[in-house]
Amino acid sequence: MSDPVVLITGATSGIGQQLAKDYASKKFTVWACGRNLQNLKELERFSNSIKTLHFDVTDFEQVKSLMSDLNPKPTIWIMNAGSCEYIDNGFIDSKLFKRVFDVNVMGVVNCIEASQSQMLSGDHLVIVGSIASEVALPRAEAYGSSKAAINYLTRSLALPMKRKGVDVSMVYPGFVETPLTAKNNFSMPMKVSVEVASERIQNGISKRKKSIYFPQRFTMFLRVLGALPYSWQRSLVGKWITTD
Repeated sequence: MSDPVVLITGATSGIGQQLAKDYASKKFTVWACGRNLQNLKELERFSNSIKTLHFDVTDFEQVKSLMSDLNPKPTIWIMNAGSCEYIDNGFIDSKLFKRVFDVNVMGVVNCIEASQSQMLSGDHLVIVGSIASEVALPRAEAYGSSKAAINYLTRSLALPMKRKGVDVSMVYPGFVETPLTAKNNFSMPMKVSVEVASERIQNGISKRKKSIYFPQRFTMFLRVLGALPYSWQRSLVGKWITTD
């Protein structure tokens, strides 16, 4: 029997890089995708089980040329590539918004379009979002709204995909120790390591969970907050941020 095959975008750093290493260590064949050529080469040296694809998710023609006919074909497709930039004091910057949406939304859409003809019954599409999509937070106007868009896309796409026999899951991480969060200049409650994040995602995928939340207490808090009336949310978030 051939080794199982997983594809991971955004595999050159953070959660994606750890997932690639962990799956390779578990005898998966891994398609590791990313923009950083040096880091892709390091992944190849890490394991002979890792094959690499060098592309930018925002370039559809590049994505299509490299993802449209993979051999061996993945059965797990993890759309993980993402970016984060913050807005200061509610000052909207349309170029910043476009940069974030190009990666977090259109990057996911590009990769799904390029690979959807290969997704067969029994396959599993996994999209990495953020718990930030559950609650509106100051400074996260661009990042949070991009992840909210992906949240909607994932939930709506799950319906037609199910008819094809393809499971669809959404990952809702809290704060994870990555190069992206290393740039943050604010406190990050219950931040977890990439090793923990990878373990939680792998466990959720193995169980075919539709929604994968971690860390549990932090994401549960934000989910409860997000279920409250918007006026309550604004009041509580305002007090929380001010206090913090």
